[in-house]
Amino acid sequence: MSGGQFLLEGEVFPIWSRVRVAIDSPFKGRKGTIITIHMIATPGAPTFCFYLVAFDGGHLRKLLWFAYQKVARVAPSDEQDAEC
Repeated sequence: MSGGQFLLEGEVFPIWSRVRVAIDSPFKGRKGTIITIHMIATPGAPTFCFYLVAFDGGHLRKLLWFAYQKVARVAPSDEQDAEC
């Protein structure tokens, strides 16, 4: 704990980071871009972090919120593989 706040376990990705959904759900493996980050910090309680992710592809871009530990950063090599 630092300054009375619970620190998140792991890295918080910046806005415009490329991510993929890493949990078992209908969206598992889908890639997208973080467009907004929302953090909820209450003294004496864990800090919660959520990403608003814009999914790739299709004519309609879907936006969904995910808890920070539910997505993984996409490595640049993963992006190049997808383009080939």
